[in-house]
Amino acid sequence: MSVATLFRGKWGQKPKDVTEKQPVVVQPSQEEHDDDDSSTGFSREPIRRNSRFYRSMRKKRLISSEQSENLLPSNGEFSSTHALYNQNAADKRRGGVGGKRTVEISAASYSQQRDFTAEMTFLYQEYRDTSKQQEIEQRRQRDNLFPGVKAGTVGTDSGVMSPPVLQLQLRNSAQSLTLWQNLEAVQASGLLTQLLHKEIIMQEAMFELVTSEASYYKSLEILETHFLRNPVLVNTLSQSDMHFLFSNIEEVMKASERFLMDLEHRIEKSILIPDVCDIVYYHAAKHFNVFITYVINQAYQEKNYRRILDGNQQFRDTMATLENYPCVKGLSFTSFLILPFQRITRLKLLVQNILKKAEENSEREANAIKAHHELEKIVKECNEGVRKMSRTEELISIEKTLEFKSKSVPIISHSRWLLKKGDVQQMGGPKSTRTMRSRKLYQPVYLFLFNNLLLVTKRSGDKFQVIDSCTRAMLRTEDLEDQGQQLANVFNLKLLENQDEREVNYMLKTSSMSDKLRWICALTPNRRTRFMSTSAHQPDSPQVQCIQSYSAQEPDELSTEMADVLNLLERTDDGWMMGERLHDGERGWFPSRVAEEIQNKEVRAQNLREAIRIQQAHEGGLHAGAKSGVRAGRHALKDPTHYKWTK
Repeated sequence: MSVATLFRGKWGQKPKDVTEKQPVVVQPSQEEHDDDDSSTGFSREPIRRNSRFYRSMRKKRLISSEQSENLLPSNGEFSSTHALYNQNAADKRRGGVGGKRTVEISAASYSQQRDFTAEMTFLYQEYRDTSKQQEIEQRRQRDNLFPGVKAGTVGTDSGVMSPPVLQLQLRNSAQSLTLWQNLEAVQASGLLTQLLHKEIIMQEAMFELVTSEASYYKSLEILETHFLRNPVLVNTLSQSDMHFLFSNIEEVMKASERFLMDLEHRIEKSILIPDVCDIVYYHAAKHFNVFITYVINQAYQEKNYRRILDGNQQFRDTMATLENYPCVKGLSFTSFLILPFQRITRLKLLVQNILKKAEENSEREANAIKAHHELEKIVKECNEGVRKMSRTEELISIEKTLEFKSKSVPIISHSRWLLKKGDVQQMGGPKSTRTMRSRKLYQPVYLFLFNNLLLVTKRSGDKFQVIDSCTRAMLRTEDLEDQGQQLANVFNLKLLENQDEREVNYMLKTSSMSDKLRWICALTPNRRTRFMSTSAHQPDSPQVQCIQSYSAQEPDELSTEMADVLNLLERTDDGWMMGERLHDGERGWFPSRVAEEIQNKEVRAQNLREAIRIQQAHEGGLHAGAKSGVRAGRHALKDPTHYKWTK
């Protein structure tokens, strides 16, 4: 039975006169054993991996790879393994792959059963943006329409809706984002009158993880069938360029296919979803390492894509044609290439959403903590891998431009990276004679700030002469804004002990107020090591939510996504904010135009409570564990497809 049955109101039940046969357990081959090693405590039902339709799928996978170059994209002939899986499942429903009838299903019933992935009218790029826009609108309604109502409360008399109700209403109003409670099978089951409201909210959170994964896989299918396996496009590229562009995307697709199949199977087994985080944990621990390789290669992917576009006219023309096909929906090729990292990051947030709603010390919480920890490790390794490669390249490039006046300082180190660089103006001494009046009051200097070192240089063409250096820990700053408008963009930088073991003071001027504050925060991130004017601090702990995505342009900036919530640490009058993102603790600067402030104190307090709970559950669950939940969860983690649901 396909999960798409849910969307058509057909909950697959066998007729009472049909006796269900016990599956024959076949000893798996070595290849199958490698695929399904249950070392992480997860094993699927034997009928799934040893059934005729699954063996047929594996066989057709090989055939499809041989025939793929003969298939043209965008003609409806998808050669992906997931499509084969669903086709073979349909064959089994009709009478088995071998032609032997196994289950009686009426023609009318079968005609309404379709591929779960095909039910997604949104590609993942659209699905993701729509979902994030809903989060933004939910916070806006809670923040602006009902500023006096506490978050998490329902005022039945006033008609004010709680955050979960708002979330469901907004999700329901968006076309193609299906709610679990709106499935005909769910409505017909009577569950909506039996379950507590918080359990319905939990079902929606788990169902969203499944439907978003189906949308993600749909986009991966476009990347594979429309671009990767397009014979015209392939013929424009060398083998090395193909690898540069697509890296190990086929391994990523295989991992995603396995994951989606198990999520589908979970929903097929029970209309009431017991859990999904145990499945997430298993796949994250066993199969998702392929994401790390792909994401780390993305920097080279982008560079080589630009290189190929600039130097390969045939490729450029072919790509322009492919991007205009209706199936791509006006999206760029690069939007498909960045899908894996977007998905692994979003998956972590979806698990966080489940963890926020899970009962403390429950089995669900234990599974969510484990899944979140595995995803956190993967995201961290992805980020660190990308940063390590870019940082090393940047250090090598900088070192080639430096000239040391006296004592040379080694720049390249695995523990060093660039935080900020740029021009500032150094204030000169007093004008005591007529000859000095023509001297400029400010002399240009160029600063290189690393995580553990500051270089003060003077630019000469493409070279930078180092005139001073100091460890970052020995830096102090002082804002001079309160000493007059002429010093509004000026601050003092004190080197307590420079390269010559002397204390040195620099009076520096920046081009703007925001640039001054950014330099002060970068040079002395600890507030105790800087002297700020009182106007630079906020009396409360404000929060903002991002209403646009922003890609960092400087090392001290923060890339943001729509619906990110951040604690606001600093702000300037000329349009910049410094914030700390709640879900991962990352800090940086971003333009104020991409964010809006959250006014409601209760909403801000709830955001903080949820972030603290995630952090405490994550830390406590990893070490001490949610004891009862862990004990209760051990059996389920051995075999999530046999999850026992209890009301």
